[in-house]
Amino acid sequence: MNHSVDWVQLIIVIVIFGAVTAMGFMAARWRSTGTLDNLDEWGLGGRGFGTFITWFLLGGDLYTAYTFVAVPAAMYATGAISGFFAVPYTIVVYPIIFIFMSRLWSVSHRHGYVTPADFVGGRYGSKSLSLAIAVTGILATMPYIALQLIGMQAVFETMGLGGDNQLAKDLPLLIAFAVLAAYTYSSGLRAPAMIAFVKDGLIYLVIAVAIFYLPHVLGGWGSIFDAAEAKLTATNPNTGKPVGAFVPGESGYSAYWTLALGSAMALFMYPHSVTAVLSTKNRNIVRRNAAILPAYSLLLGLLALLGFMAIKAGVDVRGLDGIPNPQLAIPRLFDQEFPSWFAGIAFAAIAVGALVPAAIMSIAAANLFTRNIYRDFLKPDATPAQEAKVSKLASLLVKLGALVFVLTLDKTLALNFQLLGGIWILQTFPAIVVGLYTRWFHRWALLAGWGTAMVFGTVEAYNVVNPATRKHFGGSLANVPFTDTQSYIALTAFGLNLIVVVVLTLVFRALKVPDGVDSTHASDYRADQGDPGVKDLPELLDEEGTAPAKP
Repeated sequence: MNHSVDWVQLIIVIVIFGAVTAMGFMAARWRSTGTLDNLDEWGLGGRGFGTFITWFLLGGDLYTAYTFVAVPAAMYATGAISGFFAVPYTIVVYPIIFIFMSRLWSVSHRHGYVTPADFVGGRYGSKSLSLAIAVTGILATMPYIALQLIGMQAVFETMGLGGDNQLAKDLPLLIAFAVLAAYTYSSGLRAPAMIAFVKDGLIYLVIAVAIFYLPHVLGGWGSIFDAAEAKLTATNPNTGKPVGAFVPGESGYSAYWTLALGSAMALFMYPHSVTAVLSTKNRNIVRRNAAILPAYSLLLGLLALLGFMAIKAGVDVRGLDGIPNPQLAIPRLFDQEFPSWFAGIAFAAIAVGALVPAAIMSIAAANLFTRNIYRDFLKPDATPAQEAKVSKLASLLVKLGALVFVLTLDKTLALNFQLLGGIWILQTFPAIVVGLYTRWFHRWALLAGWGTAMVFGTVEAYNVVNPATRKHFGGSLANVPFTDTQSYIALTAFGLNLIVVVVLTLVFRALKVPDGVDSTHASDYRADQGDPGVKDLPELLDEEGTAPAKP
């Protein structure tokens, strides 16, 4: 195994990384009103993005290092159930968001909501429920950011950076983390929005070359699938079962469809997804993007097949510490099969593909802390400038929290980081999505259902042990209680959540327990740009006393 640094690859990555970093800092002046001292400007990009920018922003937000590293790594390690489920889930998700996300856009713009927890607090008149939604969003976002950092770490290690001791191994990642933190603090949501153009262009270039070039040098698709089938159907000596699933058998059906459905329902509950949607200038842009974003699903399907190509190529996935790490499969495939100069471009695409969503995620989580913890509980009279300052600082703390996940949890199957976040964030679905249509659920029932499902889901996930590493949180599938049917833990916990909410709602309504004050109106959910009460950013700033001086 080669430990030396490939200087051609490293120089190309540094040049592209440097250009992207410069764009990140320059973005502070892109489409700006002249100040970033409020959350509408810093955290939502001025609420003025159109269809074209939003398509790239959402693409950069949703198709991440998870797409480029973790999904094909899961295909390489255990096959279709743990990896290819991501393709149908990204197809299922868009009809779901077409239905409800435009309603969230409307009510948020009518009331100036910045986060999903803002909406929940206004809808149910409950700061406790709003706090639960905010804490869940922050908690679920950190492992997702960690997944992006792992993608960068895999690239750095493949280029020969790092070493056997922990400091040397993590130093390149810490440097990249510092750069990400600096331009996010400086430019807010505009930075990832601008960089997303470069990120998507690089990824489309790399995948187009990989799909046409690699099968040619590896002997064709037939030999690639044959090699994958041979590896995944072989017996794992640690478990006595097949290594993975090339084509899921009947016993794997429930695991496959629950992973796909649960992930689809969870995706737009994440605060970074909501942040990208609320940054648009009218509700039709949300629907239009729900119709055209499936183009990325084709890209994801092709990327997943890179895992099978890595099997055929016989890549060495041992890290510099000598321990096998499937996350290295795709970087090692590129390093082994591409010329150094193009491998450098591919590595830069992965690194930039990690920076864009990590920035959006940290901004979204910081907005949750600022609006729904700091303002609601610590400083109710906070000015917009104080909110923006706190949010900038909180975005740094969120990234530090993600580093804790990277340095402490099992990274051999990093896709579990995203699935672990999904277990938590899906429990906000009843309060947010159902709340967009009806207030029948009682606020205290929603809180009880959320708490029950969070405890159940976390304990179930902790009890899943990786058979190779013997570490907890080693997977996201477990038997449904009292059955032998495997299911995505998030969906099982969601079912428990709904049962608790419905039962307790009936009880609380029978006891006539006060249900809080709804600050929204039926007309709020259909409002659009230009309608009464739906204000443009300059009007909002004037109301807050923070409008920039006119020239």
